[in-house]
Amino acid sequence: MTGAGGAPPTGDLGDGTYRNPVLAADWSDPDVVRVGEDYHLTASSFGRAPGLPLLHSRDLVNWTLVGHALERLEPAAAFTVPRHDRGVWAPSFRHHDGRFWIFWGDPDHGIFQVDAPSVRGPWTTPHLVKAGRGLIDACPLWDEESGEAYLVHAWAKSRAGFNNRLTGHRMSPDGTKVLDEGRVLVDADRLPGWFTLEGPKLYRHDGWFWILAPAGGVATGWQGAFRSRSFFGPYEERIVLAQGDTDVNGPHQGGWVRTQHGEDWFLHFQQSGAHGRLVHLQPMRWDTDGWPVLGAEGAPVRVHRKPDLPEQPPARPAVDDTFPGGRFGRQWQWTANPGEGWASQHGGDGLRLGCVRTDRLGDLRRVPHVLTQRLPAGALTVEVGLRLGSVAAGARAGLVVLGDAYAWIGLERAPDGTARLVHRFAPANADHERDAAHSRPVTGDRVLLRIEVTPDARCRFSYTTDDTTDDTADGPVRLGPEFAATPWRWVGALLGLFAGAPEGAGHAGTAVFSDFRVTAA
Repeated sequence: MTGAGGAPPTGDLGDGTYRNPVLAADWSDPDVVRVGEDYHLTASSFGRAPGLPLLHSRDLVNWTLVGHALERLEPAAAFTVPRHDRGVWAPSFRHHDGRFWIFWGDPDHGIFQVDAPSVRGPWTTPHLVKAGRGLIDACPLWDEESGEAYLVHAWAKSRAGFNNRLTGHRMSPDGTKVLDEGRVLVDADRLPGWFTLEGPKLYRHDGWFWILAPAGGVATGWQGAFRSRSFFGPYEERIVLAQGDTDVNGPHQGGWVRTQHGEDWFLHFQQSGAHGRLVHLQPMRWDTDGWPVLGAEGAPVRVHRKPDLPEQPPARPAVDDTFPGGRFGRQWQWTANPGEGWASQHGGDGLRLGCVRTDRLGDLRRVPHVLTQRLPAGALTVEVGLRLGSVAAGARAGLVVLGDAYAWIGLERAPDGTARLVHRFAPANADHERDAAHSRPVTGDRVLLRIEVTPDARCRFSYTTDDTTDDTADGPVRLGPEFAATPWRWVGALLGLFAGAPEGAGHAGTAVFSDFRVTAA
Protein backbone atom coordinates (compact mmCIF):
# COMPACT_ATOMS: atom_id res chain seq x y z
CA MET A 1 0.00 0.00 0.00
CA THR A 2 1.14 3.57 -0.50
CA GLY A 3 0.93 6.69 1.54
CA ALA A 4 -0.87 9.85 0.48
CA GLY A 5 -0.01 11.32 -2.89
CA GLY A 6 1.34 8.09 -4.39
CA ALA A 7 4.34 8.13 -2.09
CA PRO A 8 6.77 5.21 -1.85
CA PRO A 9 5.17 2.29 0.01
CA THR A 10 5.37 1.44 3.67
CA GLY A 11 5.88 -2.14 4.85
CA ASP A 12 2.33 -2.31 6.23
CA LEU A 13 0.11 -4.50 4.02
CA GLY A 14 -3.05 -3.36 5.79
CA ASP A 15 -4.30 -6.86 6.63
CA GLY A 16 -2.46 -7.51 9.88
CA THR A 17 0.76 -8.44 8.11
CA TYR A 18 3.83 -6.57 6.91
CA ARG A 19 6.31 -7.00 4.09
CA ASN A 20 10.05 -6.45 4.43
CA PRO A 21 11.73 -4.07 4.17
CA VAL A 22 9.78 -2.00 6.67
CA LEU A 23 12.09 0.93 5.90
CA ALA A 24 12.80 0.87 2.17
CA ALA A 25 15.73 3.27 2.11
CA ASP A 26 19.28 3.52 3.45
CA TRP A 27 18.72 3.61 7.22
CA SER A 28 22.03 1.87 7.70
CA ASP A 29 23.07 -0.14 10.79
CA PRO A 30 19.82 0.38 12.70
CA ASP A 31 19.45 0.13 16.47
CA VAL A 32 16.21 0.32 18.39
CA VAL A 33 15.04 1.02 21.93
CA ARG A 34 11.61 0.89 23.55
CA VAL A 35 10.42 3.30 26.25
CA GLY A 36 6.86 2.60 27.36
CA GLU A 37 4.73 2.17 24.24
CA ASP A 38 7.14 4.07 21.98
CA TYR A 39 9.91 2.66 19.80
CA HIS A 40 12.86 4.75 18.73
CA LEU A 41 15.42 3.94 16.03
CA THR A 42 18.68 5.53 14.98
CA ALA A 43 21.07 4.68 12.15
CA SER A 44 24.46 5.51 10.69
CA SER A 45 24.65 8.97 9.14
CA PHE A 46 28.35 8.96 8.20
CA GLY A 47 29.56 12.44 7.13
CA ARG A 48 26.16 14.13 6.66
CA ALA A 49 24.75 16.83 8.93
CA PRO A 50 22.58 16.83 10.90
CA GLY A 51 23.47 13.29 11.92
CA LEU A 52 22.05 10.47 14.02
CA PRO A 53 18.49 10.35 12.65
CA LEU A 54 15.72 9.73 15.18
CA LEU A 55 12.77 7.64 14.00
CA HIS A 56 9.63 6.83 15.96
CA SER A 57 7.08 4.02 15.77
CA ARG A 58 4.38 2.42 17.88
CA ASP A 59 4.19 -0.88 15.99
CA LEU A 60 7.75 -1.48 14.65
CA VAL A 61 6.39 -1.40 11.08
CA ASN A 62 5.28 2.19 10.47
CA TRP A 63 8.00 4.75 11.14
CA THR A 64 8.34 8.53 10.99
CA LEU A 65 11.45 10.70 11.19
CA VAL A 66 11.17 13.06 14.17
CA GLY A 67 14.60 14.70 14.22
CA HIS A 68 18.33 14.24 14.67
CA ALA A 69 20.50 13.91 17.76
CA LEU A 70 23.63 15.44 16.22
CA GLU A 71 23.38 18.96 14.85
CA ARG A 72 27.01 19.12 13.71
CA LEU A 73 29.75 16.52 13.44
CA GLU A 74 32.78 16.67 15.72
CA PRO A 75 35.59 17.47 15.51
CA ALA A 76 34.00 20.26 13.48
CA ALA A 77 37.15 21.12 11.53
CA ALA A 78 37.29 17.61 10.10
CA PHE A 79 33.83 17.92 8.54
CA THR A 80 33.92 21.28 6.77
CA VAL A 81 34.31 19.25 3.56
CA PRO A 82 32.46 16.09 2.52
CA ARG A 83 33.67 12.83 4.07
CA HIS A 84 30.95 10.60 2.69
CA ASP A 85 32.11 7.27 4.15
CA ARG A 86 33.44 8.57 7.48
CA GLY A 87 31.87 10.15 10.56
CA VAL A 88 29.06 8.34 12.39
CA TRP A 89 29.33 4.55 12.09
CA ALA A 90 26.84 2.05 13.57
CA PRO A 91 25.36 3.87 16.57
CA SER A 92 23.78 2.17 19.59
CA PHE A 93 20.58 3.51 21.14
CA ARG A 94 19.84 2.99 24.85
CA HIS A 95 17.63 4.37 27.64
CA HIS A 96 19.12 4.51 31.14
CA ASP A 97 18.60 6.55 34.29
CA GLY A 98 15.77 8.53 32.69
CA ARG A 99 17.86 9.57 29.68
CA PHE A 100 18.35 8.49 26.08
CA TRP A 101 21.93 7.64 25.09
CA ILE A 102 23.54 7.16 21.68
CA PHE A 103 27.10 5.84 21.35
CA TRP A 104 28.96 5.52 18.06
CA GLY A 105 32.43 5.03 16.68
CA ASP A 106 34.14 7.44 14.31
CA PRO A 107 36.91 5.38 12.66
CA ASP A 108 39.27 8.37 12.51
CA HIS A 109 38.74 9.88 15.95
CA GLY A 110 37.24 7.47 18.48
CA ILE A 111 34.08 6.64 20.39
CA PHE A 112 31.57 9.42 21.07
CA GLN A 113 28.28 9.68 22.91
CA VAL A 114 25.37 12.11 23.24
CA ASP A 115 22.46 11.94 25.67
CA ALA A 116 19.16 13.70 26.31
CA PRO A 117 16.16 13.60 28.66
CA SER A 118 13.83 13.16 25.66
CA VAL A 119 14.21 11.90 22.11
CA ARG A 120 13.34 15.41 21.00
CA GLY A 121 16.22 16.78 23.07
CA PRO A 122 17.99 18.80 24.03
CA TRP A 123 20.87 16.51 23.15
CA THR A 124 24.29 17.14 24.65
CA THR A 125 27.26 18.07 22.51
CA PRO A 126 29.30 15.02 21.44
CA HIS A 127 31.57 13.72 24.18
CA LEU A 128 34.70 11.70 23.34
CA VAL A 129 34.56 8.55 25.48
CA LYS A 130 37.65 6.85 24.05
CA ALA A 131 40.07 8.38 21.57
CA GLY A 132 41.82 6.37 18.89
CA ARG A 133 41.83 5.30 15.25
CA GLY A 134 39.88 2.28 14.12
CA LEU A 135 37.40 2.27 17.02
CA ILE A 136 33.94 1.56 15.60
CA ASP A 137 30.48 0.22 16.41
CA ALA A 138 30.39 1.04 20.12
CA CYS A 139 27.64 -0.16 22.46
CA PRO A 140 27.19 0.46 26.21
CA LEU A 141 25.51 -1.67 28.87
CA TRP A 142 24.40 -0.61 32.34
CA ASP A 143 24.06 -3.89 34.25
CA GLU A 144 21.17 -3.54 36.68
CA GLU A 145 22.19 -6.73 38.49
CA SER A 146 25.70 -5.59 39.45
CA GLY A 147 25.52 -1.83 39.03
CA GLU A 148 28.51 -2.00 36.68
CA ALA A 149 28.69 -0.24 33.32
CA TYR A 150 30.42 -1.71 30.27
CA LEU A 151 31.35 -0.79 26.71
CA VAL A 152 32.06 -3.03 23.72
CA HIS A 153 33.36 -2.00 20.31
CA ALA A 154 34.73 -3.41 17.06
CA TRP A 155 37.74 -2.44 14.92
CA ALA A 156 38.21 -1.04 11.40
CA LYS A 157 41.12 -2.74 9.66
CA SER A 158 41.65 0.28 7.40
CA ARG A 159 42.73 2.31 10.44
CA ALA A 160 43.78 -0.18 13.11
CA GLY A 161 45.47 -2.73 10.86
CA PHE A 162 43.22 -5.53 12.11
CA ASN A 163 39.55 -6.39 12.57
CA ASN A 164 37.38 -9.44 13.32
CA ARG A 165 37.52 -8.97 17.07
CA LEU A 166 35.45 -7.29 19.77
CA THR A 167 36.99 -5.38 22.69
CA GLY A 168 35.29 -4.75 26.03
CA HIS A 169 35.84 -2.17 28.78
CA ARG A 170 34.46 -1.30 32.13
CA MET A 171 32.89 2.14 31.76
CA SER A 172 32.14 4.91 34.22
CA PRO A 173 28.43 4.90 35.20
CA ASP A 174 28.02 8.38 33.74
CA GLY A 175 29.09 7.07 30.32
CA THR A 176 31.93 9.54 29.91
CA LYS A 177 35.04 7.32 29.95
CA VAL A 178 36.38 3.79 29.99
CA LEU A 179 38.04 2.59 33.19
CA ASP A 180 40.61 0.12 31.86
CA GLU A 181 42.77 -0.71 28.85
CA GLY A 182 40.18 -3.14 27.51
CA ARG A 183 40.23 -6.85 26.79
CA VAL A 184 39.40 -8.91 23.74
CA LEU A 185 35.99 -10.47 24.34
CA VAL A 186 35.74 -12.34 21.03
CA ASP A 187 38.61 -13.04 18.62
CA ALA A 188 36.80 -14.33 15.55
CA ASP A 189 40.10 -15.22 13.86
CA ARG A 190 39.90 -18.28 16.14
CA LEU A 191 36.40 -19.19 14.94
CA PRO A 192 36.51 -21.33 11.76
CA GLY A 193 34.82 -19.55 8.87
CA TRP A 194 34.18 -16.26 10.69
CA PHE A 195 35.43 -12.98 9.25
CA THR A 196 34.63 -9.26 9.54
CA LEU A 197 33.01 -9.57 12.95
CA GLU A 198 31.68 -6.10 13.84
CA GLY A 199 28.56 -4.13 14.86
CA PRO A 200 28.17 -5.56 18.40
CA LYS A 201 25.06 -4.89 20.47
CA LEU A 202 25.37 -5.71 24.17
CA TYR A 203 22.51 -7.02 26.37
CA ARG A 204 21.83 -8.76 29.67
CA HIS A 205 19.25 -11.57 29.54
CA ASP A 206 18.43 -14.67 31.57
CA GLY A 207 21.63 -14.46 33.61
CA TRP A 208 23.85 -14.17 30.52
CA PHE A 209 25.79 -11.36 28.90
CA TRP A 210 24.76 -11.35 25.25
CA ILE A 211 26.54 -9.83 22.27
CA LEU A 212 24.55 -9.84 19.02
CA ALA A 213 27.03 -9.13 16.25
CA PRO A 214 27.20 -9.64 12.47
CA ALA A 215 30.02 -11.16 10.46
CA GLY A 216 30.77 -12.11 6.89
CA GLY A 217 30.51 -8.68 5.24
CA VAL A 218 27.58 -6.41 4.47
CA ALA A 219 26.38 -8.09 1.27
CA THR A 220 26.83 -11.77 2.16
CA GLY A 221 27.12 -12.03 5.92
CA TRP A 222 25.12 -13.45 8.80
CA GLN A 223 24.00 -12.55 12.32
CA GLY A 224 25.86 -14.08 15.23
CA ALA A 225 24.97 -14.37 18.91
CA PHE A 226 27.54 -14.74 21.71
CA ARG A 227 26.88 -15.43 25.37
CA SER A 228 28.86 -15.65 28.59
CA ARG A 229 28.17 -15.68 32.32
CA SER A 230 30.89 -13.04 32.71
CA PHE A 231 31.23 -9.86 30.69
CA PHE A 232 34.88 -10.58 29.98
CA GLY A 233 34.13 -14.10 28.78
CA PRO A 234 34.69 -16.72 27.65
CA TYR A 235 31.89 -16.49 25.07
CA GLU A 236 30.23 -19.27 23.09
CA GLU A 237 28.81 -18.47 19.69
CA ARG A 238 26.04 -19.42 17.29
CA ILE A 239 24.78 -18.18 13.90
CA VAL A 240 21.17 -17.12 14.45
CA LEU A 241 20.19 -15.54 11.09
CA ALA A 242 21.47 -16.25 7.58
CA GLN A 243 20.18 -15.99 4.02
CA GLY A 244 19.56 -19.69 3.51
CA ASP A 245 17.45 -20.24 0.40
CA THR A 246 15.73 -16.84 0.61
CA ASP A 247 16.32 -13.75 -1.53
CA VAL A 248 17.43 -11.64 1.46
CA ASN A 249 21.20 -11.40 1.12
CA GLY A 250 23.44 -10.64 4.08
CA PRO A 251 20.69 -10.33 6.72
CA HIS A 252 22.48 -8.91 9.75
CA GLN A 253 23.53 -6.01 11.99
CA GLY A 254 20.76 -4.51 14.00
CA GLY A 255 19.06 -4.48 17.38
CA TRP A 256 16.79 -6.60 19.55
CA VAL A 257 13.73 -5.09 21.23
CA ARG A 258 11.08 -6.59 23.52
CA THR A 259 7.58 -5.16 23.27
CA GLN A 260 5.43 -4.10 26.21
CA HIS A 261 3.53 -7.37 25.67
CA GLY A 262 6.65 -9.54 25.91
CA GLU A 263 7.24 -10.29 22.21
CA ASP A 264 10.80 -10.19 20.89
CA TRP A 265 11.74 -8.68 17.53
CA PHE A 266 14.95 -7.94 15.67
CA LEU A 267 15.55 -5.08 13.22
CA HIS A 268 18.47 -5.45 10.80
CA PHE A 269 19.61 -4.34 7.37
CA GLN A 270 19.93 -5.86 3.92
CA GLN A 271 22.48 -4.40 1.50
CA SER A 272 20.64 -3.49 -1.71
CA GLY A 273 22.98 -1.93 -4.25
CA ALA A 274 22.50 1.77 -4.92
CA HIS A 275 19.65 1.92 -2.41
CA GLY A 276 22.02 1.11 0.44
CA ARG A 277 20.96 -0.77 3.56
CA LEU A 278 17.22 -1.42 3.82
CA VAL A 279 15.71 -2.22 7.22
CA HIS A 280 13.93 -5.54 7.86
CA LEU A 281 11.93 -6.72 10.87
CA GLN A 282 12.30 -10.32 12.06
CA PRO A 283 10.33 -12.22 14.69
CA MET A 284 12.51 -13.54 17.50
CA ARG A 285 12.08 -16.30 20.07
CA TRP A 286 14.27 -18.27 22.48
CA ASP A 287 14.87 -22.00 22.04
CA THR A 288 15.02 -24.65 24.75
CA ASP A 289 18.77 -24.10 25.14
CA GLY A 290 18.25 -20.40 25.72
CA TRP A 291 19.54 -19.20 22.33
CA PRO A 292 17.71 -16.64 20.18
CA VAL A 293 16.04 -17.84 16.99
CA LEU A 294 15.49 -15.11 14.40
CA GLY A 295 13.09 -15.10 11.46
CA ALA A 296 11.69 -18.45 10.33
CA GLU A 297 14.02 -20.88 12.13
CA GLY A 298 17.03 -18.72 11.34
CA ALA A 299 16.07 -17.58 7.82
CA PRO A 300 14.70 -14.08 7.13
CA VAL A 301 11.00 -13.61 6.48
CA ARG A 302 9.57 -11.43 3.72
CA VAL A 303 5.95 -11.37 4.93
CA HIS A 304 4.84 -11.97 8.50
CA ARG A 305 2.13 -11.04 10.94
CA LYS A 306 2.68 -7.68 12.55
CA PRO A 307 3.76 -7.38 16.19
CA ASP A 308 0.95 -7.65 18.75
CA LEU A 309 0.72 -3.91 19.19
CA PRO A 310 -2.04 -1.32 18.70
CA GLU A 311 -2.93 -0.76 15.05
CA GLN A 312 -1.28 2.33 13.56
CA PRO A 313 -1.93 4.29 10.36
CA PRO A 314 0.50 3.57 7.51
CA ALA A 315 3.54 5.82 7.76
CA ARG A 316 7.06 6.16 6.44
CA PRO A 317 9.73 8.88 6.74
CA ALA A 318 8.81 11.95 4.68
CA VAL A 319 10.30 12.44 1.24
CA ASP A 320 8.19 15.25 -0.28
CA ASP A 321 8.76 18.89 0.61
CA THR A 322 7.17 22.24 -0.30
CA PHE A 323 9.82 24.14 1.69
CA PRO A 324 7.42 26.47 3.55
CA GLY A 325 9.10 29.75 4.41
CA GLY A 326 12.31 28.48 2.87
CA ARG A 327 12.70 25.78 5.52
CA PHE A 328 13.51 22.21 4.53
CA GLY A 329 12.15 19.07 6.15
CA ARG A 330 13.91 16.73 8.57
CA GLN A 331 14.76 14.27 5.80
CA TRP A 332 17.38 16.60 4.32
CA GLN A 333 21.06 16.57 5.28
CA TRP A 334 24.06 18.55 4.07
CA THR A 335 27.10 16.63 2.85
CA ALA A 336 29.23 18.37 5.52
CA ASN A 337 28.72 20.66 8.49
CA PRO A 338 26.55 23.55 7.23
CA GLY A 339 27.93 27.00 6.53
CA GLU A 340 26.61 30.53 6.37
CA GLY A 341 24.57 31.57 3.36
CA TRP A 342 23.79 28.08 2.10
CA ALA A 343 20.03 28.37 2.65
CA SER A 344 17.87 31.30 3.75
CA GLN A 345 14.35 31.60 5.10
CA HIS A 346 11.88 34.02 3.55
CA GLY A 347 8.22 34.96 3.49
CA GLY A 348 7.05 32.59 0.77
CA ASP A 349 7.50 28.95 -0.13
CA GLY A 350 10.43 27.35 -1.89
CA LEU A 351 13.96 26.43 -0.91
CA ARG A 352 16.30 29.36 -1.50
CA LEU A 353 19.88 28.14 -1.87
CA GLY A 354 22.79 30.53 -2.23
CA CYS A 355 24.97 30.01 -5.28
CA VAL A 356 28.05 29.48 -3.14
CA ARG A 357 31.28 30.33 -4.92
CA THR A 358 33.72 27.44 -4.98
CA ASP A 359 36.62 25.98 -6.93
CA ARG A 360 35.09 22.50 -6.57
CA LEU A 361 32.04 23.02 -8.74
CA GLY A 362 33.21 20.49 -11.31
CA ASP A 363 32.89 17.63 -8.82
CA LEU A 364 29.77 17.64 -6.64
CA ARG A 365 31.20 14.82 -4.52
CA ARG A 366 33.63 17.42 -3.11
CA VAL A 367 31.04 20.18 -2.56
CA PRO A 368 29.78 20.54 1.03
CA HIS A 369 26.68 22.62 0.25
CA VAL A 370 24.66 19.83 -1.42
CA LEU A 371 21.39 19.18 0.39
CA THR A 372 20.57 15.46 0.24
CA GLN A 373 18.08 12.81 1.25
CA ARG A 374 18.03 9.03 0.86
CA LEU A 375 17.01 7.48 -2.45
CA PRO A 376 13.93 5.33 -1.70
CA ALA A 377 13.83 1.82 -3.12
CA GLY A 378 11.39 0.95 -5.86
CA ALA A 379 10.25 2.49 -9.12
CA LEU A 380 9.92 6.25 -8.61
CA THR A 381 9.49 9.60 -10.28
CA VAL A 382 11.30 12.54 -8.68
CA GLU A 383 10.27 16.08 -9.61
CA VAL A 384 11.27 19.55 -8.43
CA GLY A 385 10.76 23.05 -9.78
CA LEU A 386 13.80 25.30 -10.20
CA ARG A 387 14.24 29.02 -10.77
CA LEU A 388 17.81 30.23 -11.27
CA GLY A 389 17.92 33.74 -9.85
CA SER A 390 21.68 34.21 -10.16
CA VAL A 391 22.99 36.28 -13.06
CA ALA A 392 26.63 35.39 -12.39
CA ALA A 393 28.29 33.69 -15.32
CA GLY A 394 28.76 30.00 -14.62
CA ALA A 395 26.24 29.90 -11.77
CA ARG A 396 24.28 26.68 -11.76
CA ALA A 397 21.71 24.73 -9.76
CA GLY A 398 20.08 21.38 -10.14
CA LEU A 399 18.83 17.99 -9.05
CA VAL A 400 21.48 15.31 -8.60
CA VAL A 401 21.66 11.56 -8.01
CA LEU A 402 24.81 11.49 -5.93
CA GLY A 403 27.02 8.51 -5.31
CA ASP A 404 30.49 7.22 -6.15
CA ALA A 405 29.37 8.20 -9.64
CA TYR A 406 26.76 10.92 -10.09
CA ALA A 407 24.57 12.69 -12.62
CA TRP A 408 22.53 15.89 -12.46
CA ILE A 409 20.14 18.01 -14.47
CA GLY A 410 19.58 21.72 -13.99
CA LEU A 411 20.18 25.27 -15.17
CA GLU A 412 23.42 27.14 -15.80
CA ARG A 413 23.93 30.83 -16.52
CA ALA A 414 25.82 31.29 -19.78
CA PRO A 415 28.37 34.11 -20.29
CA ASP A 416 25.82 35.98 -22.43
CA GLY A 417 23.35 35.97 -19.50
CA THR A 418 20.95 33.36 -20.87
CA ALA A 419 19.93 30.27 -18.91
CA ARG A 420 20.77 26.90 -20.39
CA LEU A 421 19.41 23.47 -19.50
CA VAL A 422 22.36 21.16 -18.78
CA HIS A 423 22.80 17.48 -17.93
CA ARG A 424 26.17 16.30 -16.61
CA PHE A 425 27.65 13.19 -15.02
CA ALA A 426 30.87 12.02 -13.42
CA PRO A 427 32.07 8.40 -13.46
CA ALA A 428 33.40 6.89 -10.26
CA ASN A 429 37.01 7.06 -11.44
CA ALA A 430 36.87 10.66 -12.73
CA ASP A 431 37.68 13.80 -10.76
CA HIS A 432 35.61 16.12 -12.94
CA GLU A 433 32.14 15.92 -14.43
CA ARG A 434 31.40 15.97 -18.13
CA ASP A 435 28.40 16.69 -20.33
CA ALA A 436 25.84 13.91 -20.62
CA ALA A 437 23.92 15.81 -23.31
CA HIS A 438 24.20 19.01 -25.31
CA SER A 439 23.01 22.01 -23.32
CA ARG A 440 19.79 23.70 -24.45
CA PRO A 441 18.74 27.34 -24.14
CA VAL A 442 15.54 27.97 -22.20
CA THR A 443 13.26 30.95 -22.28
CA GLY A 444 13.25 32.59 -18.86
CA ASP A 445 14.86 31.02 -15.82
CA ARG A 446 12.34 28.40 -14.70
CA VAL A 447 12.22 24.68 -15.34
CA LEU A 448 10.63 21.52 -13.93
CA LEU A 449 13.28 18.83 -13.43
CA ARG A 450 12.37 15.17 -13.46
CA ILE A 451 14.10 11.83 -12.85
CA GLU A 452 12.42 8.49 -13.48
CA VAL A 453 14.05 5.77 -11.39
CA THR A 454 13.62 2.07 -12.16
CA PRO A 455 13.49 -0.61 -9.45
CA ASP A 456 17.19 -1.34 -10.08
CA ALA A 457 18.08 2.38 -9.71
CA ARG A 458 18.57 3.28 -13.34
CA CYS A 459 17.77 6.95 -13.84
CA ARG A 460 16.25 8.76 -16.82
CA PHE A 461 16.47 12.56 -16.76
CA SER A 462 13.97 14.92 -18.36
CA TYR A 463 12.60 18.45 -18.06
CA THR A 464 9.67 20.73 -18.80
CA THR A 465 9.76 24.50 -19.26
CA ASP A 466 7.13 27.24 -19.10
CA ASP A 467 7.76 28.06 -22.76
CA THR A 468 4.88 26.54 -24.77
CA THR A 469 6.73 27.23 -28.04
CA ASP A 470 9.42 24.62 -27.43
CA ASP A 471 9.30 20.83 -27.56
CA THR A 472 8.25 20.42 -23.91
CA ALA A 473 4.69 21.46 -24.70
CA ASP A 474 3.73 17.81 -25.14
CA GLY A 475 5.32 16.71 -21.85
CA PRO A 476 8.75 16.12 -20.32
CA VAL A 477 11.67 15.91 -22.74
CA ARG A 478 14.29 13.22 -22.15
CA LEU A 479 17.83 14.49 -21.93
CA GLY A 480 20.92 12.31 -22.19
CA PRO A 481 21.39 8.57 -21.72
CA GLU A 482 20.20 6.42 -18.85
CA PHE A 483 22.36 6.64 -15.73
CA ALA A 484 22.89 3.75 -13.30
CA ALA A 485 22.94 5.11 -9.77
CA THR A 486 25.81 3.86 -7.62
CA PRO A 487 26.35 3.79 -3.86
CA TRP A 488 29.40 5.05 -2.04
CA ARG A 489 31.53 2.47 -0.25
CA TRP A 490 29.16 2.26 2.75
CA VAL A 491 26.40 4.71 1.82
CA GLY A 492 23.50 4.36 -0.59
CA ALA A 493 22.95 6.82 -3.42
CA LEU A 494 21.44 10.16 -2.46
CA LEU A 495 18.99 12.57 -4.07
CA GLY A 496 20.36 16.08 -3.83
CA LEU A 497 19.71 19.75 -4.55
CA PHE A 498 22.55 22.20 -5.04
CA ALA A 499 23.44 25.69 -6.17
CA GLY A 500 26.89 27.09 -6.83
CA ALA A 501 29.04 29.45 -8.83
CA PRO A 502 32.68 29.61 -9.90
CA GLU A 503 35.20 31.41 -7.74
CA GLY A 504 35.03 35.18 -8.01
CA ALA A 505 34.18 38.39 -6.21
CA GLY A 506 30.78 39.36 -4.88
CA HIS A 507 27.55 37.60 -4.04
CA ALA A 508 26.54 35.16 -6.77
CA GLY A 509 22.79 35.22 -6.13
CA THR A 510 20.41 32.38 -5.37
CA ALA A 511 18.40 29.52 -6.82
CA VAL A 512 14.90 28.60 -5.64
CA PHE A 513 13.57 25.04 -5.61
CA SER A 514 9.85 24.33 -5.25
CA ASP A 515 7.56 21.33 -4.70
CA PHE A 516 9.98 18.45 -4.34
CA ARG A 517 7.95 15.28 -4.91
CA VAL A 518 8.72 11.57 -5.03
CA THR A 519 5.93 9.45 -6.52
CA ALA A 520 5.79 5.68 -6.67
CA ALA A 521 5.58 4.48 -10.26
